[in-house]
Amino acid sequence: MIRRVLPHGLGRGLLTRRPGTRRGGFSLDWDGKVSEIKKKIKSILPGTPCDVLPDTSHLPPEHSDVVVVGGGVLGLSVAYWLKQLENRRGGMRVLVVERDHTYSQASTGLSVGGICQQFSLPENIQLSLFSASFLRNINEYLAVTNAPPLDLQFNPSGYLLLASEKDAAAMESNVKVQKQEGAKVCLMSPDQLRNKFPWISTEGVALASYGMENEGWFDPWCLLHGLRQKLMSMGVFFCQGEVTRFVTSSQRMMTTDDEMVTLKSIHEVHVKMDHSLEYQPVECAIVINAAGAWSAQIAALAGIGKGPPGTLQGTKLPVEPRKGYVYVWHCPQGPGLETPLVADTSGAYFRREGLGSNYLGGRSPAEEEEPDPANLGSGP
Repeated sequence: MIRRVLPHGLGRGLLTRRPGTRRGGFSLDWDGKVSEIKKKIKSILPGTPCDVLPDTSHLPPEHSDVVVVGGGVLGLSVAYWLKQLENRRGGMRVLVVERDHTYSQASTGLSVGGICQQFSLPENIQLSLFSASFLRNINEYLAVTNAPPLDLQFNPSGYLLLASEKDAAAMESNVKVQKQEGAKVCLMSPDQLRNKFPWISTEGVALASYGMENEGWFDPWCLLHGLRQKLMSMGVFFCQGEVTRFVTSSQRMMTTDDEMVTLKSIHEVHVKMDHSLEYQPVECAIVINAAGAWSAQIAALAGIGKGPPGTLQGTKLPVEPRKGYVYVWHCPQGPGLETPLVADTSGAYFRREGLGSNYLGGRSPAEEEEPDPANLGSGP
């Protein structure tokens, strides 16, 4: 029976006659022949898994509805809300591409994790008001089954902005907008400032604004981890790689002014794998640029800034990476735990970080200086 099921030639020589056996009797010669038979039988049976296929688990999917370029807090937030708004689970395929899995140069890790509502645009104020509620109730949004609750270590402490005589009118106008949008902010005169914070020198200060609610700082790394963990549970795809090319298609259309225009749309993204020359094409419908300080480089891949001068396509995205600085000084007799986050109108921030220590973070004064790729980052 064995000879009947084996292909021609497999059985010959495997069953041998030995002296001393009964007539017609056989004994098997097991000198490695049985394993050879098993391999050959396995190779001809249908449905046998192939063991020589390469591992492709690190590659992104070939198709995705949305590709988010940049896996920091902003990119992850976009992916989170897209999945929250989908009609059914798995109804929207979202891919997040991040080139640096260590986040050593990402704005998320280099920031002080501050939250403030004292802006001049209503949209920014509303975003920050919602963000404060999101952070305070973080586990209502990012809770994952069988995972410990997140502790963002949110420290409520108002931002204090100081203005000179030249900028006092602008500060007063901004605070009016902030109050209209629902932010709890108050204006303070130099005398009021000295009474509340006697350690502050008010020389040159004409007016100050102070946030009374929903301002402070938190742990940005914890937020990043919580978002990634939640997105994995929601079915979002992650890929460590770099977007190197967009493949576009063009369509000519007539405007209401009878002007012929050419519209371009991205339908494929090329993602280059880390430490490799290979890339994976990903068909998609929407690309979201959340690359932070490198957003202009991603926009340029899509042709933004390379069109005719004076047009929208010919306008470069005005974002570029620059050095960030943090200054630390020893102040054992300082104000300690009652110190707010202090900012001036130039965008430099003073941060209380533990008893007797203060931080000042700001942009490089030499903005024309060529950035050092090894130290690229963002200010707080």
